[in-house]
Amino acid sequence: MKSGDNIIKKKSFLFAVRIVNLYKLLNNDRKEFVLSKQLLRSGTSIGANIREALNAQSRLDFIHKLSIAQKECDESLY
Repeated sequence: MKSGDNIIKKKSFLFAVRIVNLYKLLNNDRKEFVLSKQLLRSGTSIGANIREALNAQSRLDFIHKLSIAQKECDESLY
């Protein structure tokens, strides 16, 4: 499988783009600064942690990094 074919990598990137656009709306139009900043951090961290997991040095490292991505996902959902 080529890295470009990785569905979770692709979807997490598209999610991050949507989060950035939502952040811009909340920050610029709605003047909401605190929660929008936290959403930006957790929402974009998902893809970063998935990319780290794909470059893991071991199976345990992969699982650990993917679990961090899951936690960031849960935080964004909250």
